[in-house]
Amino acid sequence: MSIKPRLCLIEDDEIMGESLSERFELEGFAFDWHRCCADAVPGLRAGAYAAVLSDIRLPDMGGDELYLSLQREGLSLPPWLFVTGYGAIDRAVELLKAGATDYMTKPFDLDALVDKLGDWLVAPRGDSGAARLGVSAAMRHIETLLPRIASQARTVLVSGESGVGKEVVARELHRLADASGKAPFIAVNCGAIAEPLLEAELFGHEKGAFTGAHRARQGVFEQADGGTLFLDEIGDMPLAMQVKLLRVIQERSIVRVGGERAIAVDLRLICATHRDLRELVEEGRFREDLFYRIHVIQLKIPPLRERRDDIVWLARRLLEAWCRDHPQARKRLSPPVEQALLMHQWPGNVRELKHAIERACILSEGTELALDALFDTPLPGDLLQDDTAEGLASYLQSCERAYLVKVLEANDWQMTRSAAALGISRKNLWERMKRLGVSAESDGKAAG
Repeated sequence: MSIKPRLCLIEDDEIMGESLSERFELEGFAFDWHRCCADAVPGLRAGAYAAVLSDIRLPDMGGDELYLSLQREGLSLPPWLFVTGYGAIDRAVELLKAGATDYMTKPFDLDALVDKLGDWLVAPRGDSGAARLGVSAAMRHIETLLPRIASQARTVLVSGESGVGKEVVARELHRLADASGKAPFIAVNCGAIAEPLLEAELFGHEKGAFTGAHRARQGVFEQADGGTLFLDEIGDMPLAMQVKLLRVIQERSIVRVGGERAIAVDLRLICATHRDLRELVEEGRFREDLFYRIHVIQLKIPPLRERRDDIVWLARRLLEAWCRDHPQARKRLSPPVEQALLMHQWPGNVRELKHAIERACILSEGTELALDALFDTPLPGDLLQDDTAEGLASYLQSCERAYLVKVLEANDWQMTRSAAALGISRKNLWERMKRLGVSAESDGKAAG
């Protein structure tokens, strides 16, 4: 059994400490709150912590003194993040040079702090800690929530634009909940089934229930018994059917069309929608009682254009999957193609990206995906600068450089975090920075 990574919080301010503790508990972080340095020393010497969040000004000794003294003892210290007031920034910079990982100035952005700590405190998963949903902060956060949701929630709502990957999230939730690996996962699109057929599809029917019902048939609720039922586009469900769905959720049993006997069902229900259900409730097109029944736990999946860190990471995974299915025609991404992917707005989200990769794999003749094979429509004129390969390459290289600097700045020029955000290795990031002439000394100062 794996031990959950633990955070050491050293903070003497009661209000600040309580505020941080409440947020850490909501995030599911394991942590110990120490009011002074002396209380934290035994655990730090024992290697009990995966990360440290420490104020610099503390009652018994400075957090900086504690860090340097432990360092002098020859201890292998975990990632260490200092919190400091504006007047002590110079000291914080000195600590970074001495080996500390990062610092934040008060008042700080709590969400940004949680993102930093989350990089160090998320426990490894089954495949050596590899991300399964994405490398962006938004998707990493969702991924950290799923284990707790899988163990406790029986009804979950997943929302987001069409094509963002709502079913992928639902399947990951099911995987985490299914210890045996044998429980069923049944997916149904409520908007794709004609209203007269929807009830029989959901709840099944008895023999002779209607014309053509020559034998009894299980509906998807029965088929998913013991596992997960994924009802996509729940916002398109007719009002009359919403009443029956509400009853099933409350009673955990169904009655087949043409039947009288209640049949118990034990399953996890995951509903998904691209619509704003609150608006539908206000318009009288979605039942308010059903809304509150399925809205206990909601996961909002951002559109791909708002989590651009995931684009290249997803493209590589999609390309790897295609190459596994077509080993005789392996392809690879080139930097210009990666930049074209990053510049596209992806109105169709991950689904559109998947189709673009498949299209390019089929239409590209060489081993690299061709730029003009990515999209159905021609590339924008600004990408076809001077209609020359040299002009295009130069333009895309400048875009790649600008994007690389932007990601590095967003991650405070920390190589490990920046590489994770880009979906590449530290070595790959270093090679790209060298090729494009990017450095913290020149670009970091220019940005500041």
